[in-house]
Amino acid sequence: MVVEERISVFDIFKIGVGPSSSHTLGPWKAARQFVQNLVQNDLLLQVQSIQVHLYGSLAKTGKGHGTDTAVMLGLSGFDPVVIDTSTIPGIITQINNKQTLLLLAKYPVHFNPVSGIVFHYQESLPYHPNGIIFTAEIGDTSTYTETWYSIGGGFITKEGEIDKVNNEVVAAPLPYPIDYAAELLNWCKNTNKSISEIVFQNEKYWRSEEEIRSGLLNIYKTMVDCIYRGCTSAGELPGGLRVKRRASEITKKLLQDRTFNQGNWAEQIKAAGSNFHSILDWVSCFALAVNEENAAFGRVVTAPTNGSAGVIPAVLQYYVMFCNGDREDKIISFLLTAAEVGSIFKKGSTISAAMGGCQAEIGVSSAMAAAGLTEVLGGSPQQCLMAAEIAMEHHLGLTCDPVGGLVQIPCIERNTMGAIKAITAAQLALHSNPENAKVTLDDVVKTMWDTAQDMNSRYKETSEGGLAINIPISLSEC
Repeated sequence: MVVEERISVFDIFKIGVGPSSSHTLGPWKAARQFVQNLVQNDLLLQVQSIQVHLYGSLAKTGKGHGTDTAVMLGLSGFDPVVIDTSTIPGIITQINNKQTLLLLAKYPVHFNPVSGIVFHYQESLPYHPNGIIFTAEIGDTSTYTETWYSIGGGFITKEGEIDKVNNEVVAAPLPYPIDYAAELLNWCKNTNKSISEIVFQNEKYWRSEEEIRSGLLNIYKTMVDCIYRGCTSAGELPGGLRVKRRASEITKKLLQDRTFNQGNWAEQIKAAGSNFHSILDWVSCFALAVNEENAAFGRVVTAPTNGSAGVIPAVLQYYVMFCNGDREDKIISFLLTAAEVGSIFKKGSTISAAMGGCQAEIGVSSAMAAAGLTEVLGGSPQQCLMAAEIAMEHHLGLTCDPVGGLVQIPCIERNTMGAIKAITAAQLALHSNPENAKVTLDDVVKTMWDTAQDMNSRYKETSEGGLAINIPISLSEC
């Protein structure tokens, strides 16, 4: 793969809305950009109607992932970062009832969601399985068309601009350019800096030190808020599978039915017990909480995807609450280190389940979390990369087989597994000498990409294989 991208921490960690970074956040952003391009070309006021065509994985699991909803919200101009998620059902109901869509929330055009969003279940566009074509009818005689791809983790790219991903600066002159783990390690050795220090210096190309710090702390706050909401929200998840939320029930049991107050929840959690079993339960609960929120169209941090959004918050919260890590500098270091590992995977392999199966989501997030945890626990750069390698090595080949096309079964539970593996990988690396390691992080990144290419397409977010067809739930129920 060509690796020329320069990716910011804030490209890897994005605040958005569930349930999927590839199938919800990406199409949402592409739809918003399509409308902005209509504005730039002085075409917006001439639009009579719009039609959207979804291809490949976006078609096959799009309804379960809310792709149709995301597209309508994007065309309407809503921002996934700030939208009040409680208003989404009402907005979609109004579009359906009135058969009208307000472009940028101002300009009405006829839009029938049933005929206006076409699912091409048996067709894929050439560049990526997540393809989407927008066509606007301009006046009575012409059309304006754009083709976009949602390439994983909320990243999007327009056909004809494949080398330009979102707001990334291709080949930006960073002080420490990194495409491979070996390059990162060399920079650390030559400068005697930690991974997070190297990444922080690179981030200064895009932002001031204060912007970096405040931005990362806002990312962490969003993660914590999501955990708390998930731990205190009961009921069933939407979509038709009737999956019951478990995080709130686990929280009640662990706290012995005491009221859970976000103002001092850390103290409450510690007071409830910090033995091995309690810690294990809490880590699992944190991961479940985030991904239950994600499945319910809640606000999450893409880390590096929505389907794997629970791993890093669970591991980071484990460190904060059970390793005395409640310090802003440590939280920032964790996120910087984790993001760089995610960037290496994105450049050398993929973070898209439609391209690589679930190893590209849970596997990458587990590797990211393992590296971040290792650094803040005092590990060397070599040990951080060893931890990332261990975590991914034991996710290789993991398929993506969502039942009903929903990010629920087996996706939610997989986040707990990824979090626990990350903690185990960090502990192994901290008690090991990386000089004796037989496998490098670059080796496992390449192996993951090779595995992705060899993997049967049915196991790449299509709901055509694995659990999606082998458990007794009809897709018609979803």
